[in-house]
Amino acid sequence: MKKLFALFFALCCACSLAHAQERPVAFTGATLVPVSGPEVRDGVLVVHRGKIVAAGARSAVRIPQGAEVVDASGKVIMPGLVDTHSHIGGGSGGDSSAPMQPDVRVLDSIDVRDASLMRARAGGITTVNVMPGSGLVLSGQTVYLKLRRGGVIDELALRDARGEIAGGIKMANGTNPLRPGSTGPHPGTRSKAASLVREQFTRAQEYREKVRRAAGDRSKLPPRDLALEALAEALDGRRVVHFHTHRHDDILTAVRLSKEFGFRVVLHHVSEAWKVADEIARARVPSSIIMIEAPGGKLEAMDVSLTNGAALERAGALTGLHTDDYITDSRLFLRSAALAVRAGMTREGALRALTMAGAEMLDMKDRVGSLEAGKDADFVILSGDPLSTYTKVLETWVEGVRVFDRANPADKLFATGGYGAGRDQKLDYECYEEAEGGSNR
Repeated sequence: MKKLFALFFALCCACSLAHAQERPVAFTGATLVPVSGPEVRDGVLVVHRGKIVAAGARSAVRIPQGAEVVDASGKVIMPGLVDTHSHIGGGSGGDSSAPMQPDVRVLDSIDVRDASLMRARAGGITTVNVMPGSGLVLSGQTVYLKLRRGGVIDELALRDARGEIAGGIKMANGTNPLRPGSTGPHPGTRSKAASLVREQFTRAQEYREKVRRAAGDRSKLPPRDLALEALAEALDGRRVVHFHTHRHDDILTAVRLSKEFGFRVVLHHVSEAWKVADEIARARVPSSIIMIEAPGGKLEAMDVSLTNGAALERAGALTGLHTDDYITDSRLFLRSAALAVRAGMTREGALRALTMAGAEMLDMKDRVGSLEAGKDADFVILSGDPLSTYTKVLETWVEGVRVFDRANPADKLFATGGYGAGRDQKLDYECYEEAEGGSNR
C-alpha cells in the first residue's frame, strides 16, 4: 500500500509539472558552468518538463521550435547547489533518553514553510540533506529534500528507487555526544561512545540475520524493532551514515567503525582533515567540509583550517561543502567555495564540491549536480562569476520551476534580510491595538 501511495504521489507531481511546462524554455547567451565539463561562453540551456534537454555552446544546441527564449547574456548559469548538511526547517532528532536513537526521523519535525527554506533558495541551494543535531551518538534519520515550492513535507521530500523517502543516518563523535558528568545514559568518553556504536550495530547484524533466516515466514520473524531496522538499512548500504567528526583521532575512529561494520559513511566537518587527508583518501571515504571564517566556540575545532579542501583534493578524496545552517548562512554558500579556492583548492574542485560531489554523497549523481541532458532542471542564474564577492544569486530553479527571483521584492527580502525575512507571520495590528487598549503606541 505504501509503495502504491508513493507511486501515485510521484505520478501526480509529474503530471502537474508536465502540465506547467509544456513549452520548452531556452536560456541563451549566458556563460554555462556545467561542472561535468569546461565552462561555455555564449551558451544555451534548454529545459522542458522538469528536465535539462540540452546544455552547450550556441552553435551546438538546437533550440526547439516554439520554445520560450530568455536572453541571459552577461549572466552565469550553473547547477543548483547541493548542501549535504543543513538544519533548515527547524527539525530536531532524538531526546536525552538514550545516546542512540536510529528510529527517530527528522522528517517528522520539519516545517517546510519556515523562512529558512527561502533563505536557502536565495543562496542557490536546490537539494539539501536536513539533519538532526549532533548531541547524541546517533540522533536519528536525515531526510533529503528538493527545495520545490510546497506547503507540506511530501512535496519536497525526495524518494529513492523503491519509492521510500530518501535519507541517511546522523551519527556523531567527539565532544558533542559525550555529555560527561551527565546523570543520563550518555557515554562520557570517546571510547565508550565507540563501544556503544559497536554494541548497537552488532545487535543490528543479529536482527538482520534473523530476518533473513525467516525468509518471509511471519511465524519466524523476530518482533519488529524500528531502531534495529534502520541500522540494518545502513548495514545493507541503503542508508548512508553522515558522521559529525572534528579531531583527527575522531575522524579515524569514524572510518574504523565504517570499515568494521561495512556501512557507507560521509565524514562531516572534519576540522582536522588536513592532518589525516591521506588516510581518508586511502579509505575511499568522502568528506563534506565546512568553511569557518572565524574559528572558535569549540575546543576540538581549534585546529580547523581553510586548507582542508585543498589537502583532501590533493590526496584524491571526494570532497564536498556544506553550510550546517545556521553555523554558516545558506545565502552565502557560494562563498564557501571561494574561501576554499583562496586556501589552495582548485576552482574546478571547489565548484564540484558545491554540486556534483554532494550529489554523489546523497546517491543523486544521476539526477542533480551538473548541467547535463536528462538531469533534473535544477540550476542557478548568477549576476557574475560564482566565486566573486560581488556576485548575486538572481534566480533559482528546481525541476524547471523558478523558486527564487531576486527581482521579486518578496523573494529579495529573504536574500537581503530585514523585517519579515525571519518570520512566516506578519504583525497583526488589530491584535496589537486591542492589547494596547485601542492605542497603537
